Amino acid sequence: MELQQLRYVLAVAEERNFTRAAEKCFVMQSALSHQIKSLEKELGVELFARTSRRVELTDAGAAFLPAARAALDAADRAVADAAAATGEIRGTLTIGVIPTVTAIDIPAALGEFHRAHPTVQIRLRGGGSDEFIKAIREGSIDVAVLGLPDATLPRGVATQVLARERLVAVLGPGHRLAERRRLRLSDLADETFVDFPAGTPGRAPSDLAFASAGVPRRVAFEAMGTDLMLDLVRHDLAITLLAPAVVPANSGLVTIPVTDGPTRIEYLTWSDFNPSPAALAFLRVAAVA
Repeated sequence: MELQQLRYVLAVAEERNFTRAAEKCFVMQSALSHQIKSLEKELGVELFARTSRRVELTDAGAAFLPAARAALDAADRAVADAAAATGEIRGTLTIGVIPTVTAIDIPAALGEFHRAHPTVQIRLRGGGSDEFIKAIREGSIDVAVLGLPDATLPRGVATQVLARERLVAVLGPGHRLAERRRLRLSDLADETFVDFPAGTPGRAPSDLAFASAGVPRRVAFEAMGTDLMLDLVRHDLAITLLAPAVVPANSGLVTIPVTDGPTRIEYLTWSDFNPSPAALAFLRVAAVA
């Protein structure tokens, strides 16, 4: 079994197409197909069910894939660790970023990192805090920015607090409360809200604050991105609670402090067990290592 065969298997699994997988691996399709058939013969199982129009993992292929991916990751890490011993940072840096990052300029930090370590391949993933914590523990992400309620501590990862901030109410300019200088949660009891999906860390600070205050809340709209949230507010369909820096100054919307509103903590997180050389180099750029 060769590492290149594992790369071919992974490419076919991701593309679900031998032609596209061969293009992705910069190899002739016949060579890729031959290598996968050779691996299947060695293993004694078929990894893919294929016709001229369709390719799917078999049960054996699905069982084989996680360990194959881990083997490739381990091989890449071995190369990166060997290079790091000579002072050269190589390999891959995978960063997870939530939609509401406000405490760190990710593009600027990545730009500085790339100039210092041009041979490192940078990957950026969007998603939620819970999945990023799990991914860091599993080793599929190196570093992530999280946003969590102040009562929730990330566990099983190393962390650095980037910011603590109280969310503000975001209203349309014609809203009945738009002239107020301050609000309380009870002032918003009759409003229609847009928020992140129920059960997500982005939603949790607001849900916990309203529950603690004993104030009911109606969330009619759910969205994963703040742009859609702000558009719904702009069209007077809802109001929302967001970090102040998320709302552009030229948005035309009104932001009002909520004295008993939810507090959110933004963290930078990484592996507390064996961070990669690229992860440690990025942390130095971000000035937290």
